Amino acid sequence: QVQLVESGGGLVQAGGSLRLSCAASGRTFSNYAMGWFRQAPGKEREFVAAISSSGGSTYYVDSVKGRFTISRDNAKNTVYLQMNSLKPEDTAVYYCASGSYSRVVVTTRGYDYWGQGTQVTVSS
Repeated sequence: QVQLVESGGGLVQAGGSLRLSCAASGRTFSNYAMGWFRQAPGKEREFVAAISSSGGSTYYVDSVKGRFTISRDNAKNTVYLQMNSLKPEDTAVYYCASGSYSRVVVTTRGYDYWGQGTQVTVSS
């Protein structure tokens, strides 16, 4: 059974930083791309960032480019999202997801498994 467990969310002031982690188990982690998505109240879940199975390719939504960095440690079966210069509009529940493929995919349909989510709240 595949499990994804996120951690690292919390309350931070605008301009601050948080690092999210997602520990995976139940499948060969290094075979699959990983992604981060977020969902704000009343809005659809949106793509934030993704990384290929090897870590050699990454992709970001325009609104977080230059502020967020996705990375992975295949030895630890963990993917990270370093979030800097946070803005109030980054407030959402953040979900990690395990992909169906080794390459980066930016839509929810490209992911097989999802974590339970971690809340990120950025105050102004």
